[in-house]
Amino acid sequence: MKRVLNMSADQLAAERPGGAGFVDVHFTRAFVREIVEQYSSAGDVVLDPFAGYGTTLLVSQELGRTPIGVELLPERTALIRERLGPSARVVEGDARELDRFEIRPVDLCLTSPPYMTAVDHPQNPMTAYATLDGDYSTYLEDLVKVFLAVKRCLREGGHLVVNAANLRTGEVVTPLAWDIARVLLPHFASAARSICSGIACPTS
Repeated sequence: MKRVLNMSADQLAAERPGGAGFVDVHFTRAFVREIVEQYSSAGDVVLDPFAGYGTTLLVSQELGRTPIGVELLPERTALIRERLGPSARVVEGDARELDRFEIRPVDLCLTSPPYMTAVDHPQNPMTAYATLDGDYSTYLEDLVKVFLAVKRCLREGGHLVVNAANLRTGEVVTPLAWDIARVLLPHFASAARSICSGIACPTS
């Protein structure tokens, strides 16, 4: 895979579905294409447990893969189904309950989890920011649980790629990308290269 993939704010803005804010879309179609082509083959199953607006699923489908998505918000689930067509599998549900959804063996998981800063962030990302019980350490623990469930879905030799960014709140930097890598790597020691290659780490 390329060591550097350039993504500009203009590219993200141009690809943003109607109603999506800047913080809702974290990577471009070109980024997804690079990962999917590198880490899967035609016919493989690609999972996104935080499907958002469906970019991973849409590009995967265009590349001849079988996309499976999980999305908490019903309006986004409906939008993804509209973008992909009736044959695509998109589950409306909580990624923390992934084991319940009987996901078929997966070749690649490519996702960008909902972001959270370590300060001034009472909204809980895992409830689509709908509740005020946000806690950064609990959030990281929840991500570990989600990705351990993903691990149980992966075929032997499958890949997990996580896209994340470090965040700035005033003068405080939340090293979100590093923190996600730190909590996941002990559970994915044999797959460390795949995880690290997928963590995007610009401070914004």
